[in-house]
Amino acid sequence: TALGALASSAGPDSSHRGIPLSRLLNGVSAAVAQAFAGGVWTLVEVSEATIRSGHVYLDLCERDSGGQLVAKARAMIWASTATRLLPEFERATGVVIAAGLKLLVRARPVFKSQYGFSLEIDAIDAAYTLGDLEARKKEIRIRLQQEGVFEHNRRLPPPWDYRLVLVVAPQDAAGLGDFRKEAERLSRFGVCRFVYAHSRFQGEGAAREIVAAARAALAELTLGSQAQAVTAIAGSAAVEVEVEVEVEVEVPTGPDAVVIIRGGGAVNDLAWLDDYELARFICDQTIPVLTGIGHARDSTLADEVAHLRFDTPSKVIAGIEQHALRRAQEARTAWEGIHAASSRIARDTQSILERQDAQIRTEARDHLARARRDSTAALHAVSVSARQQVHDAARASLGWVTQVHTEAAHDLAIARQQVPGLLSEVRFQSLARLGEGRGAASLAYRTVLDGANTRTRAALQASDDALQRVTERATDQIRQARVHAQALMREVAG
Repeated sequence: TALGALASSAGPDSSHRGIPLSRLLNGVSAAVAQAFAGGVWTLVEVSEATIRSGHVYLDLCERDSGGQLVAKARAMIWASTATRLLPEFERATGVVIAAGLKLLVRARPVFKSQYGFSLEIDAIDAAYTLGDLEARKKEIRIRLQQEGVFEHNRRLPPPWDYRLVLVVAPQDAAGLGDFRKEAERLSRFGVCRFVYAHSRFQGEGAAREIVAAARAALAELTLGSQAQAVTAIAGSAAVEVEVEVEVEVEVPTGPDAVVIIRGGGAVNDLAWLDDYELARFICDQTIPVLTGIGHARDSTLADEVAHLRFDTPSKVIAGIEQHALRRAQEARTAWEGIHAASSRIARDTQSILERQDAQIRTEARDHLARARRDSTAALHAVSVSARQQVHDAARASLGWVTQVHTEAAHDLAIARQQVPGLLSEVRFQSLARLGEGRGAASLAYRTVLDGANTRTRAALQASDDALQRVTERATDQIRQARVHAQALMREVAG
């Protein structure tokens, strides 16, 4: 061959001064063209892709299981081939050739003296690319299933209502504008509040950025909810202290759901979301995760593990609206049921109260009539008893007055009987002593006579005193009898 002929002339001498570089490279080009007359099906990974003047320029590589680079090469798809090849590939796979994509291509090695070694691609196996993407998804899916978390978020109960929703989306994602428009309408009417966290959704490391943005937003919302809880509890405690009324405070504990949305795109654009870390993050959430990624034909692992999957971002917000509407209708139906039940209970209660009121009125009239009859009889009995007691008291007081008069007259008679006797005794004693002392001297006689007079006065005074005491005793007994009779009369009359 030409390359062999060139190689045989190794070792310079006086007649050979070397060959031009172009001749050497042309020889290499001829050797490569002779060795690879046709294309070879080759497994490659795209590390960079650019289009200039209709030509597609690729940087291809191969990595080992550890991710280390083991081979690389430049490749191109000429415009004449690209106009046919790329639309067919994109229609079959939905994938646009870009970095990170693994391909099975038919490549023919070429070597040109001016540009060096490269590969010219004239065919791409779309089935291999689809199979590789699906194999990568299947591997992650099996891993999540073996870990027992694949259906964790899907099995969560739906929130009773959406009050706070975290939305994770690219900054200028297609479809985010329509989502925001409806979300702002819900927020304006106090139905639900939406908090947004932004991240890249394609390219190397996009899945990690999505997880990091979502975790940071969840942590911030959780801390905010805890602060609101402390404030609300402190406020309710103050109310309890001041008003002494138990206040129940409802405090949000964080978002009710996480929404992950982006607009449509090529399959390989969405393939960045077929990531284990992102899927595991969704599975581990204790609140429902809703996805609206791409279009109806698109499906990612994030959609598979999410609580609810919607075709587009607009359908996500529509689903939230329908949920809120359904809850509002349920609440209205429940309110109407409560109102009807309360009205029925009120009517039944009113009927019962009316029957009880009529019964109470009837029983009250009966009791009042019996009470009137009983009171009339009791009053008559009291009147008869009072008259009897007055009669008895009058009779008793009359007896007491008669007794007092009798005793007083008896005491007075005794006193009158005793006075003459005492006078007689005094006179007798005086006469006796007078007779005995008649022989004494005139002075003794007067002395005796004076003594007799003194005793006589004393006796008279004693009799007067006795009569006075009898009179006072009789008067006191009469007064006591009168007071007793008057008190008895008052008691009877009262």
